[in-house]
Amino acid sequence: MGFFSDFKSFLMKGDIVALATAVIVGGAFSKIVGSLVADVIMPVIGLLLGGRNVNDLFLVLDGSGTYETIAAAKEAGAAIMTWGNFVQAIIDFVIIGFVIYMLLKGYEKTKKKEEAAPAAPKGPSQEELLIEIRDELRKK
Repeated sequence: MGFFSDFKSFLMKGDIVALATAVIVGGAFSKIVGSLVADVIMPVIGLLLGGRNVNDLFLVLDGSGTYETIAAAKEAGAAIMTWGNFVQAIIDFVIIGFVIYMLLKGYEKTKKKEEAAPAAPKGPSQEELLIEIRDELRKK
């Protein structure tokens, strides 16, 4: 029975619960940022590229011809490099990094404001009060 109780206490530690929460929130956050990239930013970049999707950019390596789409090149058996997918991954990484950076900067500002709050003035300690009472009693 010791193994299971140890395992249960391990799972219920604050660090494990916080990690699990972070993973779940991170997964949801990833979907939000992925939607921002795919649905908001990439259409603008595609418009700048003349209406092409970045994922559709490729290079035929074997010189076997020109193809309109990646699917057509793959169907013909051409050796292709789909460099648009790599560019898309870089754009995703940069945008996700920027969003996380902005969130952390905002979080740090809230922490600094909490720390900067002035501490309430402290009165005398219990020992100081007892010493003061003792001294007053000696005077009488």
